[in-house]
Amino acid sequence: MVAVSVASSQLHHQLADREVLNGVLIYAVAFFGIWWAWMNFTWFATSFAVDDWLYRVVTIVQMGGVLVLAAGIEPAFEHHDFRLLVWAYVVMRVAMVVQWVRAAVSDRALRTTTISYALGIAITQALWIVMLGLPGKAIPVAIPVLILAELAVPVIAERHHATSWHPHHITERYGLFTLIVLGESVLASANAIIEALHTSREHAEAAAHADLLGSLVGLSALTLITSAALWWIYFWPPHHGLIGSLRESLRYGYVHYVVFAAAAAFSAGIEVHIDALTGESELSRVAVGYTVSIPVAVFVLAIWWIALSRFGDRLVNTTLPLGAAVILLSPLLPFDVAATAVVLVLIVVVLVWRRPVERNR
Repeated sequence: MVAVSVASSQLHHQLADREVLNGVLIYAVAFFGIWWAWMNFTWFATSFAVDDWLYRVVTIVQMGGVLVLAAGIEPAFEHHDFRLLVWAYVVMRVAMVVQWVRAAVSDRALRTTTISYALGIAITQALWIVMLGLPGKAIPVAIPVLILAELAVPVIAERHHATSWHPHHITERYGLFTLIVLGESVLASANAIIEALHTSREHAEAAAHADLLGSLVGLSALTLITSAALWWIYFWPPHHGLIGSLRESLRYGYVHYVVFAAAAAFSAGIEVHIDALTGESELSRVAVGYTVSIPVAVFVLAIWWIALSRFGDRLVNTTLPLGAAVILLSPLLPFDVAATAVVLVLIVVVLVWRRPVERNR
């Protein structure tokens, strides 16, 4: 939660300062580190969690690593200094190597798989450290290659003998992560109220600031409605039915990077809207609108593709992508956040009307 909040906050500042490309790219890298370390631990825990003293100590080490990673996010955004970010990430991943080695010792049937995980993770961490010694111009090329290497480790390891997992436990963890990132948007809503209160105290007699007060309160309400609608959309289908085979599990797990990153970026967009209303951002009105519409549309499309499309009928599978397309056009309207909220409420109405029914795979 701490690391996600820092990444979202840094993205907000980059967008408000019109450093859009730099902000989005560094955010994508930082969020990958947060998500990938969390995802690997989640899937490991559902198969091998023993909850003894050593397991707990190693888990606390990983928690310490993610806190240091959070501290390394700002230097990465501001100065392209990835040293602290990478070292903290390596700490988390080396702790994961320890966990896989323990699993290899205790489970002979899965020893090939668990050793493959341990070796794959260890090798990629060594490569991350080597990357820090490369010339600055080589870093943007090396990072995507290493990310692909990280993503390949489970694909290779699970081919030998797939680990077992508990669908309800896994999807519950994903649901909780979704609540965390959507909670960032609720925090942004609260920030709008706080800013409105500050404005009303400082400029209680100015009519123009009374209008600003109304705009901030309205933005807060629309943010809450949008966050609630995204929550409703996410939890509409029974997620535990989506991770039966290895291929389904990889698809579900990997695409959730987009779902989580988009949800957290939505809160950054709301903060940019607050800056625009208070005159602290130089972005155009349309550009400000896209800081919200793009994350929301991406969230809707991603979760529809990996979850709702399986359980939705023709109406649901038409409404979701069409709604996302309309949301992408909302910045062209005078009241973009309101239009986004209205579209999402209409989607929720359709989902309440239609019940999830699993379709043929």
